[in-house]
Amino acid sequence: MAVIDADGLVLGRLCTHVAKRLLNGEEIAIVNAENAIVSGNRVQLLAFYKQRRSRGQGTHGPYYPRNADTILKRSVRGMLEYKKPSGRAAYKRLRVYVGVPESLKDQKPETLESAKKPHLVKYVHLKDITLELGSSRELNK
Repeated sequence: MAVIDADGLVLGRLCTHVAKRLLNGEEIAIVNAENAIVSGNRVQLLAFYKQRRSRGQGTHGPYYPRNADTILKRSVRGMLEYKKPSGRAAYKRLRVYVGVPESLKDQKPETLESAKKPHLVKYVHLKDITLELGSSRELNK
């Protein structure tokens, strides 16, 4: 199982690499999901995610997550054909964690250099978005 550290990686770039590797048959665990970054203007991004979360009714869909790990997992799902058997099988091979779980502490996580954007000026951490959405899970401080 490959372990990827999402700390400082751009969400979209990370998800494209992960989706491609999942379709090739790899099992992937993503740690530190709350430290992934979303590029763009802070005010616009927070408004976008709030609108996405409040869309629909409570009893009917669409259901949009508010926790960092499930937002990242949903972003990867959007890049897979998850309604087809191959995409569904690939999606089941993905694990996403907030922080680093005890079972993965002994493994050295890899980072994706192509998913970094070192000179990015406008961005928001995924943990800030989840706090704005009212996440129910504790984030590592």
